[in-house]
Amino acid sequence: MAGEIPDLVAQERAGTGKGAARAARRAGMVPGVVYGGDVEPLAIELPFNDLLTRLKKGRFLATLYNLKVEGQEDVRVICRAVQRDVVKDLPTHVDFLRLRRTTRVNLHIPVEFVGHEAAPGLKRGGVLTVVRADVDLSVIAGDIPDHITVDLTGKQIGDTITISEVTLPEGVKPTIERDFVIANITAPSGLAAQDDAEDEAETEEGGEE
Repeated sequence: MAGEIPDLVAQERAGTGKGAARAARRAGMVPGVVYGGDVEPLAIELPFNDLLTRLKKGRFLATLYNLKVEGQEDVRVICRAVQRDVVKDLPTHVDFLRLRRTTRVNLHIPVEFVGHEAAPGLKRGGVLTVVRADVDLSVIAGDIPDHITVDLTGKQIGDTITISEVTLPEGVKPTIERDFVIANITAPSGLAAQDDAEDEAETEEGGEE
């Protein structure tokens, strides 16, 4: 059930305080701290370029990582804060929270669509319009699904698929209370234009009577 959790490699920081943090930045590292989990906070530092690349990809604060620090046991963490330079907008410090396997956390989980061949609407030329390629869900850290599945079987043109129609894995629930839209099946432009023309023709005929 649980998807592959990406590794995040860091190293233990020799000292703490502003002096040690500045030394880390001069060495091309970004200082950080790992806290929580009923153990002492751990001062770490991460390669600046690696962190910047991950930040540019997006969703850094909503991704669970397997933190690897030499001399320490691997631990699952989620970033809780990224401090940035006010002028350059570059990362200067990061805070991570340790997670127990039973900890509940909000993460973006990808959506996988199946049953395309059994959807009459798609067979007629309808187009699957994905509103949400991933969904913000509340999950258990020890059992994170790598995706949720949306079955398109029986879906017609004009149908809308909402989160309430999706069977979520045990222990998983949406973070948003309203029944939001995940996708819909829309008519192709040619078919839509044809339907509009037919509607207009019917209206004109009705007017002549």
